Amino acid sequence: WAACASGIILNTTDGGINWAAQSSGTTNTLLGVKCVNSNTCWMVGNKGTILNTTDGGTNWFSQMSGTPNHLQGIHFVDSNNGCTVGDIGTILKTTNGGINWIIQTSGVTNLLNDVFFTDANNGFVVGSSGTILKTTDGGINWIIQTSGTTSALYGVHFADANTGWAVGGNGIILKTTDGGITWANQPSGTTNALFEVF
Repeated sequence: WAACASGIILNTTDGGINWAAQSSGTTNTLLGVKCVNSNTCWMVGNKGTILNTTDGGTNWFSQMSGTPNHLQGIHFVDSNNGCTVGDIGTILKTTNGGINWIIQTSGVTNLLNDVFFTDANNGFVVGSSGTILKTTDGGINWIIQTSGTTSALYGVHFADANTGWAVGGNGIILKTTDGGITWANQPSGTTNALFEVF
């Protein structure tokens, strides 16, 4: 799936050779997408938009986010446990597949761009001004990590509980091998902004 401007959703079932539009039911810009299998997927976007499908995108349904803030990134570890982040330090968490979204206290007012959980309890959020947040209790508490940069961070991904990367403005790539306790800069060879990492 691809999340697009004006509420457009694109889907491919042949590895990207062909892309078909799916009806989203919104005209709000969609900024983040996460799927847990070929049928179940979420998208987030402007004005607190959260969409969910459980039938491979044949039908997309709006979920009540409880916020008017733009939502930038979303991550689910399974079909029940997910988190989305966005403007003004917004973090929302669900434990029931998005039936209910609960506002978390992030402790920051920065724009938060992306989120990744290694399991239901341990997660990371990245955002403007080099912000990195970590939780070890499913989002009840968020702890500010030392990133070593003031560049905006746009994407975060972990390969396992300890090893992860964050990318952002000015071509920055940060890597941790100790679960976010320390982050080391990796030269990218570019000054272009990097928006996502996997």
